[in-house]
Amino acid sequence: MAELAVHTLSLAQFRSHARAKITVDPRPVAIHGANGAGKTNILEAVSLLSPGRGLRRAAADEMGRIDAGVGWRVSAEITSLDLVHELETSWQPNTSRKVKINDKAATQTALGRIARVLWLIPAMDRLWIEGADGRRRFLDRATLSLEPGHADVVLAYEKAMRERNRLLKDGVRDAHWYRALETQMGKAGAQIAANRAMTLDMLEAAQRSAQTAFPTAHLSLEQPEGQALPSSADDLSEALADSRVADLAAGRSLVGPHRSDLVGRYAAKDVPARDCSTGEQKALLISLILANGRALKDSFGAPPLLLLDEVSAHLDPARRAALYDEIGALGAQAWLTATEPELFAELGTRAQYLEVQEVGGISQITQE
Repeated sequence: MAELAVHTLSLAQFRSHARAKITVDPRPVAIHGANGAGKTNILEAVSLLSPGRGLRRAAADEMGRIDAGVGWRVSAEITSLDLVHELETSWQPNTSRKVKINDKAATQTALGRIARVLWLIPAMDRLWIEGADGRRRFLDRATLSLEPGHADVVLAYEKAMRERNRLLKDGVRDAHWYRALETQMGKAGAQIAANRAMTLDMLEAAQRSAQTAFPTAHLSLEQPEGQALPSSADDLSEALADSRVADLAAGRSLVGPHRSDLVGRYAAKDVPARDCSTGEQKALLISLILANGRALKDSFGAPPLLLLDEVSAHLDPARRAALYDEIGALGAQAWLTATEPELFAELGTRAQYLEVQEVGGISQITQE
């Protein structure tokens, strides 16, 4: 099986890291240090090797060192499917974020064809009990990992919807202004729905085929108020046209995949994920990330990079050991953080270790 692994990661003026270079091998990377030392910033840097705004969903101008007044750069040498690539993403004041692949300008979507990255961070722990927006982002991130072109389709849909919503808020009633936008939303929206359905099927299959210590989740997509999401581009465009009167009253589009909600159930107990205990909800999330990793290994040809922030602190020793065993079985280069090195005890020599300390407001990295 081919591998996907970071070999060197270089940071310049990124978050709390003035300058750093990390050299690692394909084994898991266990990072420990006090809260606020800069551990998560390393994971965020790795997350920027894939399309999007990274694991914190931060704007580019928020990622530079505080008060430094300059831009930032993240670069890496990685192996993906037996090919070596040099990836770089950077930002300078008053510009947009830039991407280079092998020293040539590239798009963020192109990153997704080289590096597949999944993450689980503490902010996601409330996924099942908060709003549908977060669950759609979670599903779309999984979909993007399996189909990098999903990003462009989502952008096309959202652009057309913003323009349609502007017409609605302005009270425009002339059908001529809506038709082209609704055609665009229909085409992109149907593709979004198809991509999401494919992802759910692949996650379900990956869960069924694995022997795992983590609970299986049944997943489905639901529309609000018992609506059905039209499956074809023409049907969705027609549904948008039929909804104009209600949409004008609401000032926004009420029909489409942007209203879908990801619903999960704890399979063994047949209980909605939102009604499970905090520990069960976390275990379901870990199960889905691992299933996503297995699906990627089958479809992409290599396991993804896994970014697991403080995940071990919420697991008992038996579950921690089970997680580390599953990461090993997957063959993924996982980047994990914890406040204490003892939380990585079950990894032993299967991992390499970094300690991060904060010294005078700047993160310092020691490779052990």
